[in-house]
Parts: sequence; C-alpha cells; structure tokens
Amino acid sequence: MTNTLPPITVRLAAPRGFCAGVDRAIQMVERAIERYGAPVYVRHEIVHNETVVGRLRDLGAVFVDELDEVPDDRPVLFSAHGVPKSVPAEAQARQLMFLDATCPLVSKVHIETERHARDGHHVLLIGHAGHPEVVGTMGQLPDSAMTLIETEEDAETFERPEGGLAYVTQTTLSVDDTARIVEILKRRFPDIHLPHKDDICYATTNRQESVRAAAADADVLIVIGSETSSNSKRLVEVGERAGCPYAVLAENANALDWEKITALQPSIVALTAGASAPEEVVQGVIEAFRRRTDVSVVEVETATEGVTFKLPRELV
Repeated sequence: MTNTLPPITVRLAAPRGFCAGVDRAIQMVERAIERYGAPVYVRHEIVHNETVVGRLRDLGAVFVDELDEVPDDRPVLFSAHGVPKSVPAEAQARQLMFLDATCPLVSKVHIETERHARDGHHVLLIGHAGHPEVVGTMGQLPDSAMTLIETEEDAETFERPEGGLAYVTQTTLSVDDTARIVEILKRRFPDIHLPHKDDICYATTNRQESVRAAAADADVLIVIGSETSSNSKRLVEVGERAGCPYAVLAENANALDWEKITALQPSIVALTAGASAPEEVVQGVIEAFRRRTDVSVVEVETATEGVTFKLPRELV
C-alpha cells in the first residue's frame, strides 16, 4: 500500500489494556471450559469487549441475559461487573453450579454499601444508570436504601432523607467528573461518610492519567475498546479535555475512519486501550498505520502496575 499519511509518531499510553479484574475474569471462563467442558454459560458479557467475548464464544462460552437461559446441569459464571444479590440467590435456589467473576474492587464497593446500610446511612451511588456494575451495586440493598447520582445536577437537587448519609462510586468513572460531584455532596452534606479508599479503581485512574499525558498536543487519539465499555468512553473524554482535536473509540483497526484520519494529516497519534481491550488489537492498529506510512513508537508511561487477583479455589 502506498503512503497516504505523513510519517507519524505513535504515543503509546502506558498503562493500557487489561486490568487485573478483567484478566482474572477471562481466565475464569477459560479455566471453567477446560475443567467442565463446553458449553459454559456466562450471565452477561464477562467483560465489555466484543473481541474478547467473540474469542471466548469460539472456545465454548455461551453468553445469556438471565439465569433462566442456563440449563440445570451446566456451570454459569457471573460477569466482572458484579450482580444484584438476587442473582446468586436464584442460582442457589436452582442448585446451579456458579462461579462469581466479580472484580474484587467492585466487590469492595458492595461490601462498603452494605456496611453503610448497617450503620443506618442512606447510600448515594455515583454512577451511570443501566451500567451492569451500577445494576449490581444497586441490587445489594432495597431500593429505598440507595439513590443513584449521575450528574452534578442530581447532586444539587437530591433531597436527603432522615438519618446518616454515605456515598460510593462506580469503579470506571471519570476521575474529574466524579470529583466535581463529590465536592457538591460534601458542600451540601458536610457529615456525609466517605469511602475508606477511593472507589474508582487503580486501573481506571492510571489509564486516564496516561491518556492525559499521551494526548497532550496530539493530533489524533485512538482508544481501543467497545461502545459498551464505560472506562473506554471515559478515556475518549479525557483526551478531548486534554485538547486533542480528534479523539475516537474503536473496536479495532478496521473500525477506524481512515479517510478522516488521512484528511487530518496527523504527525502525532496517541494510542491506548480500555481496561477490557486486548493488547494484540492495539498492536494491530500500529501495524495498520505502518501499512500507510513510516511510524515511530514512543511509550508514554505514567505509572507501573503489578496488581493481580487470585482465581477461586474451584479453578486453581
């Protein structure tokens, strides 16, 4: 292919791609298929990435919306995003063999939520309505015990019930957006109980910081991830706020608008991946650029990660 772009520098953000919770969830599906044979059922997408889900489907995973689609004699896994309490209760009632792939950092939020409720506090959950993680966290308590706060306006207009107040957050939010909402809540309710440790997970924070650094004065930012991935969408927003004029979310190199990128004639392209996107797809984007022009790759590293989460005993 002849060159259609000027020579470019690819700024490869680091950290990027799989976090420890995603890596553990994927391994759980793979190990379950090895141990129990196909098919193994998974309630909802194990992680929000079409490439990953497609590969696991090819190995023998069957993804379903609800447990009533799971046969009595096959194992089922719950996704990394967590589930309402009603889901394992239903599985136990049916005597299904189930494995919970909920990210330990999401489980931490569930534990905090229950602790706040036991202490008599109404719990505010900062998050996005309909996201599986939010559905799972809201499902830890009765509806009357928790309120979802999505926006700064929600924080300003929330009417406090009697008693104590506490907040938790979805783990994949924008750090900046969440900070503004928290400031409003702390201003309006100075006695609100805070998380012992920030609920936004280390991987979300690290990837947003690395994108902020890589996208500064870049002509294009490419975030590899799926449309259903909250943390990937937040990376696009962070890049836009850092001043990148064209920031885009794409599943893979084939999903990119190459005509638009060519028209921009970029000299610097920032590249990263959401926490559920595989590294091979990132490398595929670099190769797609190399087929079009000369490429130099510079890694922009803002943090190092060594976090791992153990697999459950049943799969070790």
